[in-house]
Amino acid sequence: MSESLVTSQAEFAAVCAAIREAGIVAMDTEFVSEGYYRPQLCLLQLALPDREIIVDPLAVPDLSDWWRIMSDDQVTVVAHAARQEVRFCLDNVSSRPLGLWDVQIAEGLRTRSYPLNHERLVGRVLGQKVPGTQSRTDWRRRPLSDRQVEYARDDVRFLLEIHQRQSQSLASMGRQSWAEAEFERMIDEVEAERGEESWRRLSGVNRLDRTGLAVARAVYWWRDRCGEELDQPVRRVLRDDLLIDLAKRKPKTVQEVLATRDMTRRNFKCHAEALAVTVCEVLAGPEDDYPQRERRRGELHDDDHVLGQLLAIALSNRCAELDVAVALVGTSDELKTLVRWHVHGDRENGPPRLCTGWRAEVCGDLLTDVLDGKISLRVTPDGPTPLVFERQG
Repeated sequence: MSESLVTSQAEFAAVCAAIREAGIVAMDTEFVSEGYYRPQLCLLQLALPDREIIVDPLAVPDLSDWWRIMSDDQVTVVAHAARQEVRFCLDNVSSRPLGLWDVQIAEGLRTRSYPLNHERLVGRVLGQKVPGTQSRTDWRRRPLSDRQVEYARDDVRFLLEIHQRQSQSLASMGRQSWAEAEFERMIDEVEAERGEESWRRLSGVNRLDRTGLAVARAVYWWRDRCGEELDQPVRRVLRDDLLIDLAKRKPKTVQEVLATRDMTRRNFKCHAEALAVTVCEVLAGPEDDYPQRERRRGELHDDDHVLGQLLAIALSNRCAELDVAVALVGTSDELKTLVRWHVHGDRENGPPRLCTGWRAEVCGDLLTDVLDGKISLRVTPDGPTPLVFERQG
């Protein structure tokens, strides 16, 4: 049974009450991100075990009850690739989702398939074919067509059944805790996007001196405030590369700000005076308040690159044995971190992620034993995996 589009606050309140009673719900959103400081929510799709519900946020002014449900540990919220939905929750109620189940992540912990888009995931788990997408739809336009509403329903129609199968499968494999840890990790990463140190993720920031770091930090947060006030994407206010250029040059006047060619473009030029003032305020402040430079990681030696490649082979082979997606277990950068930690004794930041939590169950001592020469490699063309890593002695 399906339910018509929810367009009133009273209908929405009844839906939220039904979700709390059920204790589980599937959710998805349609939004428009181009041209706004934060993406504009245009549709909220929900599914209970007996029906799908499409909520029109342009007609229902207050969705806070839903965001409180999403941050309630008494309700399991099933979603696909839910980073943007986590951002909506953090923005609207300043709380983390507490019962989130991301089917894209979960699938990568019981198969090697990650990341799968919604259509391929439904096909893989349920053998169902999802009709063509409406990915180019302007979801702000009203009225919504029947085809749009049906597409929106399909985005949540299958999620609860997928969750059930994944949950049973991961429990039987002893990996339910793996999934819970990865959901938390994803939410942590989304939270960190706007954390106090988020400016350090700017490309090129690590090459700045301490004064440049102070300028970069100040301009970064000025840009964020300006983008919010104007409701514009922050990179429309000031591109990242121009921000780093300002941090290098430290211009004190409008003329100096505009010395970089692209700064003369209209959407950047209009902020020249505010940028000069921001830089001057930084330079007038105490140097003790300037950020410290992050310690540079040691350079990898030529042999270390070979070691990293060997570890990548070992990790890929191990993930094939366990049927888990290597992209979820570890990246090439994390393998390099492991080489620095184990071979060169770079212990400042504690054990690498590959040696902690559920990842230790996947690779455990395998990678460090490979580095220590305690494991030999043998080709097995007829085996379940092409390589066998055997412990010596």
